[in-house]
Amino acid sequence: MNGKTLLITGGMGFIGSNFIHYWLAHHPEDRIVNLDALTYAGNPDNTANATQLPNYRFVQGDIADMQGVQLIFQEESIDVVVHFAAESHVDRSITDPQLFVRTNVLGTQCLLEEARRQGVSKFVHVSTDEVYGTLGKEGLFTEATPIAPNSPYSASKAGSDLLARAYYETYTLPVVITRCSNNYGPYQFPEKLIPTIITRALQNQPIPVYGNGLNIRDWLYVEDHCSAIECVIQSGTPGHVYNIGGGNERTNLEIVRTILAELGKPETLIQFVADRLGHDLRYAIDAGKLQNELGWRPRYKLEQGLKLTVGWYLEHEDWWRKLMPQTASNETSDAAADEGDAL
Repeated sequence: MNGKTLLITGGMGFIGSNFIHYWLAHHPEDRIVNLDALTYAGNPDNTANATQLPNYRFVQGDIADMQGVQLIFQEESIDVVVHFAAESHVDRSITDPQLFVRTNVLGTQCLLEEARRQGVSKFVHVSTDEVYGTLGKEGLFTEATPIAPNSPYSASKAGSDLLARAYYETYTLPVVITRCSNNYGPYQFPEKLIPTIITRALQNQPIPVYGNGLNIRDWLYVEDHCSAIECVIQSGTPGHVYNIGGGNERTNLEIVRTILAELGKPETLIQFVADRLGHDLRYAIDAGKLQNELGWRPRYKLEQGLKLTVGWYLEHEDWWRKLMPQTASNETSDAAADEGDAL
């Protein structure tokens, strides 16, 4: 095999598993090594179709375990690292911030250090628009927007971004940082907003919405995120940051109503609950740099992506029902779901 070997961290999660499917389909000559700790959001079912492929390997491990990370680099000739692995649920970060610092900051440093020692050709650090903080009613986040995180989760991601930048500036490690808006699509863990709406509506259960539901997010279909990372791997300039956005701003309440209409369910299922601590009002991404410099464009408008996502959850009821006992807690019954994966 003459292709590259990619180390994908967090490949059993939502975005990581979608990226693995995307890359194997578009680059069958390459090898994928998937490193995942299999925490609550890591699901082996997400990559079941890849397990028999000769160019795919799964390794269960912790990115903050330096010895384990070193062993993978010794066993495999890693050309590219795509670093998805992170604790990402905002509510969980409020109750246990130390876990987020360990995984998102210390884990990222372990990967950067070993990638530096081994001389990888590209290190893509997948981050989030949440590091920028919150926007008012106008304006967009650009790559020049100062970082101003408002939750322990986004602060831990901002810390990992700064470490990634430092490894480029200090050691010339070819790091590229991407910051995406809220993702949605197949394999998303049920605690997130869109799968929560779908799965609860299908069961005729109340759908909790934080505050007045007017918080605004820019929604990005996960396949578009995968194609953007592909562009960054192939053409992204080391040391640069690239924003990835779908250009689909909607309030949380609009998202709920759209999905209920798609499923033919009544809006009486909506249940407003007390707002979360430090809940950012609005995120919106300017992806012009990625579009102008690398030629990337999103393929999916929100309405099309939501139809595809609803269809996937309808067709994969066994997948999400297996996970429901893990999410049958206050996070989804008495409080609203997290808005989406933004990393």
